[in-house]
Amino acid sequence: MTAHIARVVVADDQAVVREGIVMLLGLLPGIEVIGSAKDGEEAVALVAELAPDVVLMDLRMPRCDGVEATRRIRGAHPGTQVVVLTTYADDDSLFPALRAGARGYLTKDADGDEIVRAIQEVVAGRAGLSPVVQRRLLEQVTATPEQPGPKLPDGLTAREGEVLTLIAEGLTNVEIARRLHISTATVKTHINNLFAKTGIHDRAQAVRYAYREGLAQPPGTSIT
Repeated sequence: MTAHIARVVVADDQAVVREGIVMLLGLLPGIEVIGSAKDGEEAVALVAELAPDVVLMDLRMPRCDGVEATRRIRGAHPGTQVVVLTTYADDDSLFPALRAGARGYLTKDADGDEIVRAIQEVVAGRAGLSPVVQRRLLEQVTATPEQPGPKLPDGLTAREGEVLTLIAEGLTNVEIARRLHISTATVKTHINNLFAKTGIHDRAQAVRYAYREGLAQPPGTSIT
């Protein structure tokens, strides 16, 4: 009996990386690359045109990022599975991608065997997760539930509140990323989201908002 050949689309905004992945996949057994996309919009369009078995999806892309592209693909084309292949394995990258419908998640240090295995797993209806991701999911499941914090204004999430507080402390995006152990791109996403929710337009307004809402204390103010 002939083994099923998985038809794959590769989505990555960096041409050198994208072409390298396509070349690698072309050497691997059981995989046929039928298209490549430079962003999420192209990935969604290619899925509609070619109906691949799997999209190998980067997360950080212009126009339409990997999470949104995954959500759209899984909503409109449930026969196509998504395996994320990204540099990032932090919670702010991992969990949104899985919630959007990705069935596989690998980091870009994965070798050819890991990529083939993940593609085969999702085609078979199973999860194709790297050991690091599996361990993180297990930690999340077994962690002691945290007590819910105070409700934040304007629908801000807890993470957005943290970012806003750190902005008020004068930290740069790079410093916030280090403090919260997330990427600078994720920090920028949180800032864009909290600006949109609160009507803030710049960091100076963000600082005043944080003081007004009690999310930060002005310098020299003691907490009683």
